[in-house]
Amino acid sequence: MIGYVAIDSTIAGRARGGLRIAPDLSADEVRSAARAMTLKYGALGLPQGGAKAGIIGDGEAPLAEKQRLLHEFARAAESLLRGRTYVPDADLGTCAADIRWMMESIGARVGPREWTANRSGSYTARSCLASALALLERRGIAVKGCHVAIEGFGKVGSALALLLHERGANVVAISTSRGGLYRAGGLDVVRLARHATEAGSGFVEDEHDTIPRAALLELPVDLLCPCARFHSIHAGNVARVSARAICAGANDPVSPEAEQVLFDRGIPYPPDFLTNCGGVLGGTLEFAGVPFDRIEVLIEEHLRRRVSDLLERAEQLGVAPRSIAESQALERHAMVRARSEHPSLLQRLVSLGIEGYRRGWVPKPVVSRIAPKYLARWMT
Repeated sequence: MIGYVAIDSTIAGRARGGLRIAPDLSADEVRSAARAMTLKYGALGLPQGGAKAGIIGDGEAPLAEKQRLLHEFARAAESLLRGRTYVPDADLGTCAADIRWMMESIGARVGPREWTANRSGSYTARSCLASALALLERRGIAVKGCHVAIEGFGKVGSALALLLHERGANVVAISTSRGGLYRAGGLDVVRLARHATEAGSGFVEDEHDTIPRAALLELPVDLLCPCARFHSIHAGNVARVSARAICAGANDPVSPEAEQVLFDRGIPYPPDFLTNCGGVLGGTLEFAGVPFDRIEVLIEEHLRRRVSDLLERAEQLGVAPRSIAESQALERHAMVRARSEHPSLLQRLVSLGIEGYRRGWVPKPVVSRIAPKYLARWMT
C-alpha cells in the first residue's frame, strides 16, 4: 500500500486538495479530508472539486527518501495527475516545492506560476486566528491574557501560536506527534517555534515541562485549537475536554459524535472547514499575485465577520453551527458546479485568462489588481 487518493466532488472533471505524508494514514482520514475540501470550496464559492491524498511514510524523512515516496506515489496515480483529475497541493509533510518536483518527475506539464507558494500554513493560521477572535468575542473572553492550548505545533499550529502571542494571548500548552509541553504561566512560543524549525517534531523531547500528548486536550483553557490530525477529539475523550471554546486549524479533528457532545455541553465549535479555509483562500490570492500583507488582511476581515455571523445565527436558531454552514456550503458548491457546466461567455473568457496566466502569458500585475474584487464577488 502506497497511499490513498480520495475524490469527493468534481467541477469540470477536476478536483483539488492537499497531498500529505504520514505514517498512520487511513482511508477514512483521507476521505473525510476530501469532503472537507468540497465544503471549503463551497463555503468560499470557488469553482473547484474537493479531493485529498496521502502517502504512507515519514514526512520528516531526508529529502532523497521523501522524493522516492513522492515519485512512487506519482507513478501509481499518474493518470489522475497527468489528466488533472486530481490536482495536488502542499499539506502535512509536504511543501509546494515537493509537489512541483513530483509532477515534473513524471513529465507532467507544470506552469511557471504553479506550486511556487509556501505560505499555506500561515494563511490557514490566519483564518483560524480570525475565527478564534470572533469566537472569543462571542463568549465574552478577552484575547489578551486568555489561556490557549494548541494541539499540533507544525506549519499551522506554530504560526497560530505566534499570531495569538502577538495579540497578547497566553499559550500555555503545545504538542507534536512526539509529546506535549505545558506551563501554566505561558510558554515561550517564539523560542519554541525556532526550535521546532531546527529540530522537527522531536524538539519537545529536549524541553522541560513535558506532558503526554493526549493530556493537552483535557486542560482547562479558554481556547483549544486542534491543529493536528483527524478525530483527535472523539467519543472516548470528549467528556474530559475542559476548554471554554474550540477553534480548529486541522481538517475534521472532532468526530461527529464528539461534536454533538460539545454542542450539548454548550462548548462552541465553528466547523473546521470554515475556520481553516485560509490556506485555500490565501493560496488562491497568492497565485494571483496579491501581496502577502494584503492577503492577511483580506482573510482576517472575511473570516472574522463570517464566523461571527454564523455563531449568532446558530445561537438564534438553537442549532449547531455546522448544520447551517455545511448546508450553505453544499448548496453553493452545487450552484457553482451547475454554472460551470453551462458557462456564460464571460466565464469562458475568464477561464481562458486564468489558463493563460497559469502558463505565464498574462502579466501578474494585471491579475493581482482584479483578483481581490473577483474573488469577493465569487464569495458573496
